[in-house]
Amino acid sequence: MTRTETLRVQRYLREKFANDSFVVKERRPSDGTAEVMLDDEFIGVVYRDEDEGEVSFAFHMTILDIDLPETS
Repeated sequence: MTRTETLRVQRYLREKFANDSFVVKERRPSDGTAEVMLDDEFIGVVYRDEDEGEVSFAFHMTILDIDLPETS
């Protein structure tokens, strides 16, 4: 992903979730992905995909069972 793309995805996440704590970091060397951080915690990866000239971005977030709250 390019720097411009990471900034655009970062802005999208901040606006969509009304939270300015999202930071999208480019990976070096660039492999078409970027890391998503929230308050200095790694929460997922954004993948860039290009198919027939159309570009899309997929956000993948893994949630560990031990991080989930108990139900009441």
